[in-house]
Amino acid sequence: MPSSAEAGPPSPQILTTRLPAPRGSRLARALLRLAGWQLVFDGLPARQGVIIGYPHTSNWDFVVGVLAKWALGLHFAFWGKESLFRIPLFGRWLRWLGGIPVDRFNANGIVGDMVERFQVARANDQFLWLALAPEGTRRYQPHWRSGFYQVALQADVPLALAFFDYQRKRFGVEVVLKLCGDREADLATIRAAYDRVTGKHPDLAAPIVLKG
Repeated sequence: MPSSAEAGPPSPQILTTRLPAPRGSRLARALLRLAGWQLVFDGLPARQGVIIGYPHTSNWDFVVGVLAKWALGLHFAFWGKESLFRIPLFGRWLRWLGGIPVDRFNANGIVGDMVERFQVARANDQFLWLALAPEGTRRYQPHWRSGFYQVALQADVPLALAFFDYQRKRFGVEVVLKLCGDREADLATIRAAYDRVTGKHPDLAAPIVLKG
């Protein structure tokens, strides 16, 4: 057995085992097919994890994503501006969808709070997957926000890479990772997974570089 001194640098692990996927909405699947979209998904590897969607360059991403969520029969949590949850009816609808209100002017505790949620979910064998858009906006940004990375790493949960490929009209998840904690090694694997994916507005897609 090689010694630690002889071991190579850390690298993320691509997870191939999948749990049985629930049955989703036939109507949502039919609507996606009618719009010409192919859904690519063969399950998730665990009952807890983080899933990111990239590239996020259009309002249509939300429509495709919600239809895919219903088609898959999965309930994802997501972060949203706290102010949106104060809008009557709309805020209630966001919570029903899985929204978690976030105060972006006091965001220091978001990661820690989410890590605690994952710990509770794991202890109680509850399903909890947090869905995020690492770009944080449809406008061009020179980097990704690092919240998804910190949560997945600190909570020790898998990271699923969902894609919006408008060129081939494909949405789904083909790669799920167990991060190694070496930021550059993790990002290199993420970049490779998204290499051939084209958003609706390619010029607005952020480079896969973490802020900070």
